Amino acid sequence: MKSYGVLCYEEGMAAHSDANPVSSTPFHNLDEFLSLPRVSGLAVSPDGSRVVTTVAALDDKRTEFVSALWELDPAGRLPARRITHGRTGESAPAFTADGDLLFLASRPDAGEDKPPKALWCLPAPGGEAYQVCTMPGGVDGVVSAGGATVLASSMLPSATDLDADEKLRAARKDNKVSAILHTGYPVRSWDHDIGPAQTHLFHADGDTRRDLTPDPAGALRDSHFDISRDGTFVVTSWNVAAPGAALRSVLVRIDMATAERAVIADDPGADLGFPAIAPDGQSVAYLRETLSTPHQAPRITLGLLRFGEEPCELTGGWDRWPTSVTWSHDGSTLIVTADENGRGPIFAVDPQTGAVNAVVADDHTYSDVRTAPGGVLFALRGSYSTPQHPVRIDPDGSVTVLDCVALPELPGSLTEITATAEDGMPVRSWLVLPDGEAPAPLVLWIHGGPLGSWNTWHWRWNPWLMAAQGYAVLLPDPALSTGYGQDFIQRGWGAWGFAPYTDLMAATDAACAHPRVDDTRTAAMGGSFGGYMANWIAGHTDRFAAIVTHASLWALDQFGGTTDGSYWWAREMTPEMTSANSPHLFVDQIRTPMLVIHGDKDYRVPIGEALRLWYDLLSRSALPAADSGPETGSTVHRFLYFPSENHWVLSPQHAKLWYEVVLAFLGGHVLGEDSGVPELLG
Repeated sequence: MKSYGVLCYEEGMAAHSDANPVSSTPFHNLDEFLSLPRVSGLAVSPDGSRVVTTVAALDDKRTEFVSALWELDPAGRLPARRITHGRTGESAPAFTADGDLLFLASRPDAGEDKPPKALWCLPAPGGEAYQVCTMPGGVDGVVSAGGATVLASSMLPSATDLDADEKLRAARKDNKVSAILHTGYPVRSWDHDIGPAQTHLFHADGDTRRDLTPDPAGALRDSHFDISRDGTFVVTSWNVAAPGAALRSVLVRIDMATAERAVIADDPGADLGFPAIAPDGQSVAYLRETLSTPHQAPRITLGLLRFGEEPCELTGGWDRWPTSVTWSHDGSTLIVTADENGRGPIFAVDPQTGAVNAVVADDHTYSDVRTAPGGVLFALRGSYSTPQHPVRIDPDGSVTVLDCVALPELPGSLTEITATAEDGMPVRSWLVLPDGEAPAPLVLWIHGGPLGSWNTWHWRWNPWLMAAQGYAVLLPDPALSTGYGQDFIQRGWGAWGFAPYTDLMAATDAACAHPRVDDTRTAAMGGSFGGYMANWIAGHTDRFAAIVTHASLWALDQFGGTTDGSYWWAREMTPEMTSANSPHLFVDQIRTPMLVIHGDKDYRVPIGEALRLWYDLLSRSALPAADSGPETGSTVHRFLYFPSENHWVLSPQHAKLWYEVVLAFLGGHVLGEDSGVPELLG
């Protein structure tokens, strides 16, 4: 087997040592793993005295995760306490200027079906939660500042007001009408249909719900908006039509009193989004993503608009992609997160010069960053050694973990390896090693995206479940991964089967040289783009004993026109690109047993990809006839199909089956074990 370069090891972030192995952790049992509480989201009161997060846990039937709001001690000394107890859960906490806590909840009356989410309030300093308002289309999001509250909801386009909207929705429901008449693109998104309802922004003031965005069409779909600190105006992203059935996003300012709106930033070469209004209301920061071309990958930078001036690009000289932006409490600094070498630090950006400095840079990835007086930050952080948990960051960069939920023990340790690619570029990976000293079989796990990174904890894609079964798991960041600079992304743009593939093989060679890895027992797996790469690997090498491909792209010429946002992919997937990089063209070279997994409600990678892959494997792959073929009527390949699931397969009972089938498939082909089929699959 060809070697793709030299390697080095960077030991660190050890979860456990071989001298003190863990005999049993929650990762050794799927039911225990699924029972672990999961933290997401963060809200901080304007004075910084209160911090609230969301904790999700399994319901009694173990078929759904239900979230509740928990209050944390900002100083990190007192234990967290649960403050909401609704049967169907609460989400999206947001503080008002007066310190009341807003949240979204669906709380049905006795015998009632689950209604749409409504806006609720838990008053300060205490008291019973009460319902603020309902909307016929439910409440999808809320932001509050300066005594003003703006919520996102939807209306049917023919409705003249909310009463008419409610009657029209009832008529559709009573008559069992689900049809949608489209006049534009797109028509689907991820796992749901778009329309006929359209997203609006409403000013919620007591019982009054005033529409700030009449006749928005699809302009506010997937939008992000912010309110000025004095509550007088909103800035939101706004979709506009572009050539080729495409969409492009601009920034719009909406006056709260009059609902007058005006485009304030329009860049024909980029999408503008995630606006963050400065505390003094004189400017707005935002993320700017350039429109890609067949030969040029997109680039994300930080933009700034001072009202009355032309927009400027702040971080054009910084070779990283910002992933979020907010303002320091005093407005002197922009606080930004970005992927960085398998991590996600927090940076401070000078709004005058664009200079970038790290605020905190450790082995974690930070998200949900919230600012407070005195230069204090609150955030969630996670890594491959710990799930997401809340922290306080002081002006000197010191980090205090806020008591919330217990963090689980891990069944192994985490290290880094770096390989050298064919072109001399370093390719780094996380390597999860199981407890013990014996060499372990290796699973190469390829991330999705493709513009992403293995840089934080994933509850759904969790390598520690593999480690608990004795596997080493390699989590590489090949070409197209973020956090290593624009040139690293560009290496794989329009050439998915080339630099990304050779980078993955170099990383695998490096992992196989590790003394704790058994290079005679290896498998590869991935989802979405990772599934694409798994398919490409299957047609280009037989070094792996088994391949798992989840929600994968198979025939790129077919995928490009059937995915939910074809115009985005068309910028890269030219006929020349698809003919050079489509895995289906190499099906006759596949000699490795494959497990195909797909959900029917996956609109990002439509089920047609899996159906065609499955047929091609059974009719045209190169496996010997004794193992697969019409003569035997059987195959070593397997197809795990979820009629009700989406791109990720999220419901707990199906996630459990997912891991059971994957581990059984790997066990049979990598370990030589006969694990059988889960009972619930017959």
